[in-house]
Amino acid sequence: MPVRRRTPTLPARLTARLPDRLTALRTPADPGFWRSPVRGARFTAVLGMVLLAGLTLLFVTGLLSYAAYNPDLDPVNDKTPGKGWLGFYLFAWPTGPHWLYRLTQGLHVTVGIVLVPVLLAKLWSVVPRLFALPPARSVGHALERLSVLLLVGGALFQFITGLLNIQLDYLFPGSFYTLHFYGAWVFLAGFVTHVALKLPQALRVLRSGGIGRGESGPLAAPDPLTAPDPLAAPDTLAAPDTLAAPDPLPATLSRRGALVMVGAGSLLLLLTSAGRSFDGPLRRIALLTPRGGTDQGTGPNAFQVNKTAAAVRITPADTGERWRLTVRGPAGELRFSRAELLAMEQHTAALPIACVEGWSTSDQLWRGVRLSDLAALAGYPDSPPDVFVESLQRSGSFRKAALRDNQVRDGRSLLALEVNGAPLSPDHGYPARIIVPAAPGVLNTKWVETLTFGEL
Repeated sequence: MPVRRRTPTLPARLTARLPDRLTALRTPADPGFWRSPVRGARFTAVLGMVLLAGLTLLFVTGLLSYAAYNPDLDPVNDKTPGKGWLGFYLFAWPTGPHWLYRLTQGLHVTVGIVLVPVLLAKLWSVVPRLFALPPARSVGHALERLSVLLLVGGALFQFITGLLNIQLDYLFPGSFYTLHFYGAWVFLAGFVTHVALKLPQALRVLRSGGIGRGESGPLAAPDPLTAPDPLAAPDTLAAPDTLAAPDPLPATLSRRGALVMVGAGSLLLLLTSAGRSFDGPLRRIALLTPRGGTDQGTGPNAFQVNKTAAAVRITPADTGERWRLTVRGPAGELRFSRAELLAMEQHTAALPIACVEGWSTSDQLWRGVRLSDLAALAGYPDSPPDVFVESLQRSGSFRKAALRDNQVRDGRSLLALEVNGAPLSPDHGYPARIIVPAAPGVLNTKWVETLTFGEL
């Protein structure tokens, strides 16, 4: 007699599917919610070490960029009021080598752009920990979670404002300089605390060659994703991997492959951004940043500018025959036409323009009157002092700037009247502009109207 097969009842069907339903009901606080087989302590440690080196370089070059403005010299140079003891590192910014700011700020911006894929991958790799419960198991754990909050929030804030500044998109409220300055110190607090707590663990992970035990204690089952991968862990190690998924999905990408993808993203950003600081083919493919990948035309003035004469409403009437340079000092107030300045002893200097957004030009050949010679006319023949520079520009940042005495004394510091053998174009500061070695571009004031020596 044939055996009659019994059709499962509705409750039996529901019971059979219960594990899948329970899986679907998992919350981000449940480790089983995160099932990517790529996550793991060694993967995170590799990204962390790259960020440790890169973010340290970013902070150091950021401090150097701020110091290059000589913010303690005059309020017009300083966009960070009330900085207090945070200005402890300030020093007189040197004028040599003449490409110093071009190097430090170029590194700052380029490394920041290149680190974007690494930062995003690192945040993705540790996102399960952001949802872990309870929020704090001990004082040490609470301190770690606080450092993570400062680190993640500070990093995202600094990278977003920095990238917007590079693109000249000022969508954030207030001054970029102020926001980025104080944001950097908040980020540094989280960064230093997090490194102090996590660096020993990361070094142990990297030295061990991997992690082999799951969080629950027993040896983890061999992972087909990482078994042949040198980034994977031998099963003989005893340290728990709290980042590895306890129930990973089938492998589609190895951890090595994921690191290669992150590296490829960083390389692509490098190739499409770094060229804004170089002439030739690299500049033509710097498509992701202003001042790169664009045709500047031909002729002696065919190189990058930050702000044009039209953008700041400088008209031919402002720079025509009626224009005079006013020079003030102990000798009184002197006024010079452009023709009178051209009749003075002329000097040349090969200097670049380098701006806070990270772009720069190659050395251009500037010609004009030395600032030290103008200081002598103002009444300082032996020891040129600081100088306060005012532009015809009536609105916008850095229409006024202060230069330190060491910058005035440098023989390459000029009130430039010509560039590359031709008169300055309106966009490059006609009838006269400042050019100083190693100074940020905004301190190389264009459309100069007044020089006041020794009253800072």
